[in-house]
Formats: sequence, structure tokens, C-alpha cells
Amino acid sequence: MSSILLKAKLLQSARYVCMEGVDKLPNGFYGTSVKLNWVMDPNKRIMLAHKMNGEPLRPDHGRPLRVIVPGQIGGRSVKWLTKLIISDIPSDNWYHLYDNRVLPTMISPEISTNEPKWWHDERYAIYDLNVNSAVVYPEHDETIVVSSSSMYNVKGYAYGGGGRRITRVEISLDKGKTWRLANIEYPEDKYREVDQYLYGGKIDMSWQETCFCWCFWALTISTTELKNSDAILVRAMDEALNIQPRDMYWSVLGMMNNPWFRVTITKTDGYLRFEHPTQPALIPGGWMERVKKNGGDLANRNWGAVLEGSENIAAMEAPKINLKKPDLDITISLERFKSHKTGPEPWFALEGEVYDGTTFLNEHPGGAQSILSAAGLDVTGEFMAIHSETAKGMMRDYHIGSLDISSQEALQNDIDVESLSPSREVFLDSKLWAPSSLSSKTVISPDSRLFTFKLTHDSQCLGLPVGKHVMLKISDPSTDETIIRAYTPVSKQTAVGTIDILIKLYAPTPDYPNGGKMTMAMDKLPLGAMVKFKGPVGKFEYLGKGAVLLNGEKRYVQSFHMICAGSGITPIFQVLRTVMEDTEDHTSCVVVDGNRTEADILCHAELDEFVAQDSNGRCRIVHTLTQPSATWTGRKGRISEDLLLEYVPVGRKRGVKSLVLVCGPEALEVAVKNVLLRMGWDKDDLVFF
Repeated sequence: MSSILLKAKLLQSARYVCMEGVDKLPNGFYGTSVKLNWVMDPNKRIMLAHKMNGEPLRPDHGRPLRVIVPGQIGGRSVKWLTKLIISDIPSDNWYHLYDNRVLPTMISPEISTNEPKWWHDERYAIYDLNVNSAVVYPEHDETIVVSSSSMYNVKGYAYGGGGRRITRVEISLDKGKTWRLANIEYPEDKYREVDQYLYGGKIDMSWQETCFCWCFWALTISTTELKNSDAILVRAMDEALNIQPRDMYWSVLGMMNNPWFRVTITKTDGYLRFEHPTQPALIPGGWMERVKKNGGDLANRNWGAVLEGSENIAAMEAPKINLKKPDLDITISLERFKSHKTGPEPWFALEGEVYDGTTFLNEHPGGAQSILSAAGLDVTGEFMAIHSETAKGMMRDYHIGSLDISSQEALQNDIDVESLSPSREVFLDSKLWAPSSLSSKTVISPDSRLFTFKLTHDSQCLGLPVGKHVMLKISDPSTDETIIRAYTPVSKQTAVGTIDILIKLYAPTPDYPNGGKMTMAMDKLPLGAMVKFKGPVGKFEYLGKGAVLLNGEKRYVQSFHMICAGSGITPIFQVLRTVMEDTEDHTSCVVVDGNRTEADILCHAELDEFVAQDSNGRCRIVHTLTQPSATWTGRKGRISEDLLLEYVPVGRKRGVKSLVLVCGPEALEVAVKNVLLRMGWDKDDLVFF
């Protein structure tokens, strides 16, 4: 970059280089800045890049032009660069001010909201990375056999910021009382020793002393020593003697935390099980999550474990979220409340409070029907059962008043609702719970079951459009607790008299001692047990031959890109089956399905059959496994950005109308959404079930 700026004949007052990218975000185009003297310093190696490894940049890497600022936080390396502005002050871009900052620990979220000066203080901006290290092996959830003669090679990586070399990595097995040095390898140094051309340019690193890349460390430890420890601790130090701290530094954004990396060790039946602090990409799991759920304090200087001499505290109950608007004192009559049972302004009740869902109809993740179905009803039970803490926290914005006690009682014992006729043709009702009984339970795999429920009569159709799902309410046989979840049946739309629900069981694990609440309860249901269904629910419906209804708007598509994991295959399967069974439907479908093992692939035979019978090239199925067998010949690993780049086009191909359908764990959906947006997809073309 310096060679470009030298041609600009900069003014003496120039101090900062402001950069802006083409990516438009909710608060404008992304932009930031770095100091001009850094850009002009050859040791900082700040550059403009248009190629990587001899090839033009990929779009997700910033094509056609991006900034590279080695040794600094990634937010300074602006992708899809459109502007370089020389200024005497730092960037005033929203993302430069309100992102990539470590505010002082005493600045609470409330203070940071009410006093913008903290965000404008350039001293708190993040530039150079801090010292950090991590364990790679043993992996999270890895198990090894304990033997008096066996050794384990603990390995990981470390890095520093600003080009400073990592000079030591230390390992402790006794909570930091004693440490031992790991061996360090610096792959970056190999490039300093060569004098050659590579990818059209000369390698000229012999004069450089800076270290911008990861180094890799390793230390061989006997399994007996590991058995006698409860955790592996790792810390690193750089050449400026910056060292990782023992404890986290709390700040509003939670960025740049670099405490000692800790991998816990659990002993069971001659095996050692290792557990990392957390999982990547918001995937559930890790000892930190377990500690928090058990009420531990991660800031107690003992990694959340109970300190010696202190009382063993019980798991803390999560604070109840206030759903009401402060100081709102409006009483709403039952008659007025029920007048909004139909019409364009749906009102519903939660715990005796009234909410107006009108302004959220188009924003609800489950579609407007989810709110319309609740209109005029008290939906406390199902709302609390299926909504996240974030969703509950939003309710204050829609709170409009309260029902008096008599109205609440009348609503709870409401006999004004029409009873469902036993002879009705369609089973499902969007407002009323329809009873059903469990008629059979089929074992599909060690951890998946097919539940078949009887409808009211043998000739009754379910009434569920393709792409929609149902709400299922059961009573846990062990606790009598009412549990509600959404499911997509695998029954055909033409089926009558029954509904088939395919579920994956989530058994108890060290992270989740109770397992999946709903799936464990369903597995205990005896034949003949009564459950209840309500629906249809959802914002997406496939009408056939490329026609879809999305949030009530009719659209036509030429292709679906379907991404799923585990039991998330079920809504994908419904749409795919409808396409493949219609020989006049020319919509193409690519399915990327992630699972742990071959046995975990649900609807495997049916998916294979779709491919085998596809004579027009409409269907492609890609399976990827994280724990494949030795005989597995398909893809291996998680659903990653590289995998999506291979099977999902970057943005929408010109002239091709496409939708991406996604269903899986929340962490997968979040990660996939972020990747697809970076790839140029419009959020309106992404459907999350």
C-alpha cells in the first residue's frame, strides 16, 4: 500500500488511512482506519492484495481488491475495497467506532449505551492482536486409553500481534503451580531462508524479523501424568514479554479474551476424555457451558469450580425476563381483546398481559401465521416452551396492556372456542390443539425413531402443506411436564389417517446430563399415549413446479440449495420428495447433509433412491461426516465454508432464480447464514426452517 500512497503526494497533516468496502451493512458500508506511519513502515507489511497463491482472490476473500494488515485484528483488513481516504483524524465510520474495541472493564452495557464518548476514544480501539495459544490435540471430546507405557503428544498453536515472535509456550498439569516448556516450530522462518520466485513474485523475507504467522508447539506427556491431572493448561509469551493472563478481562463486547487455554480431563473406566472450553461456530458444548449451566462462576479464579472451603452452590436459576413495558398501566377488557382474534391487528396474551403482534408479522422467523394463530388466545405455555431468551426480551416492545383478573380467568377457562368436529376432513387446526394417539414406534437407528400417530379417523387428511411444520405437545411420562416443540412430519401429503414424525434422540451426555428434554420424553411414551398437534406453522410453502409462498408472497425458483444436519433433513426431505416425484417439475436441487456417522443419516435410502431414479440431473446429494468409518468414501468433516463454496453458487447466478433452504442446529444455521451473506446471497433468498 505504501508504494501507492507515495504517488499521492500526501499533505504534511496526513495521519490516518481510512478504508471503505463495498459490503453494505445495517449501519452503512463497512469502514475503518489505520495510522499512516504504519502503512509506510516496510516492517508492518501492510498491502493491497488482488491475488492469493497465484490466483485471483475468491469473492469471499475480498475480490477484486482487499487490504491485508498483518498482525492486527481482522477487522482492519478491509475486503472488497472501494476507497482509500487520507485524513488527519481516525475514521468516523460506524463500524470503526462501535466494533473491535475493548472498553474498560467498569464500563457496563448501560454506560456504553448512554455515554458514546467511550466508543469514540481511540485508546480503546483494537489494533495489534494480543498473545494467544490453544490446544488442538487432544481434540474436544477425544478419548484415549490409559497405559503405564503410553505417551500422548499434546499439540497446538500460538500467535502474537504486531509481528512479535512467540518465544515460549508452557504447559501445566497442576493448575499453574509448575510449568514445562513445549517445543516450538516456526514454519514462517523457512521462507526467510529461500531466494526464489513463487507465484510470479520474489520471496524477499531474508531481511525481515517480524513474525506474523502462527507457530506450532508440541509436548509429549505420559498418559499416567494426564490421568493424575484434571486439566491441561497452556500459556504463551512473546518477545516483548507479553504473557497470557490466568483470568479473563471482562468488557462490553467480550473481545480479545486470552486467558490460559484449559482442556479438562475426565477419567472413566480406563479412558481419559478431554473437553475444550467451547466449540467453534456457536456449536453447543464445552466445559465453560457446562459450568455455567451448573451455576458455576467462571470469574471465581478457579474456572467455575467450587473453591475449597466455600459452600457448594446449587445451579443458579436463570433470572426471569421481564416481558412487560415499564410503568405501563392500561387495563384491556376481554371483549376488546377478543375483537382482535381475527383481522389485520392480532392481539394475544402472555401471563395475563396483552401484546400486539401487528408490527412483527413480516419479521417473525416462523412467518405471520405463527402470530395470527395466537390471536385472541392465551398462549403462555407454548410461547415459553419454544421461544429463546432473546425473543422473550423483545416482548416489552409489543406490550400494550393487561387483562384484569376476571378476564384472565375467563380466558384460561375459555369455552368460547369451537370444539373440533370428530368427522372433520382436515386434522390440523391453526388455533386449537387436536388430540392424537401414538399407534407405533419404529427404531430406525440406535438414536432415531419413527413415531406414527393416529388422526381422528382413518380417512382424515393431515392438512399440512409442503414446507410447513406442526407444533407437537406432549406430557413427559416421568414428570408430567408439558413440552412443546415444532416438527416437520415425513408423511406424504396424500397420506390419510396417520402422521409420521421422525426424530433423533439426544441421550444424556456429560454436557447435557438430562439429554434432549423432548426427545427423551417422546421415547418414553407408551403406545396409546395421547398427544396434541396444532398447525400448520411456518413462513415457507412449496406449491410445486418451482412455485413457492414465502411470507405470503408467491415466487418462482429454478433451483433449491438445501443445507441440513441431523434431523434437519425432514423439511428438506419434504420439499425434495415433492420435486422428485413430479416428472414435470424441472426445479434442480442440491442437498448438503451433515452428520456424525453413516448410521446418523436419516432418510438415507430414500435420498439414494431419488438420485438413482433421477434421469434429468435434477438432484444431487452430498453427505459429509465428522466421524466416518474406515470404509466411508464420501465427504469428511463439518459443513464448512469451503464445502458451501463448492456446492452453492457465489450469490445468485445471473438469470437463475434460487432459494437456499437451511435446517439444523442453531449454531449451524448461524454459521451458514454468515457464510452465505459473505458469498453475496440476499437475506430474502435464505429460508431457515
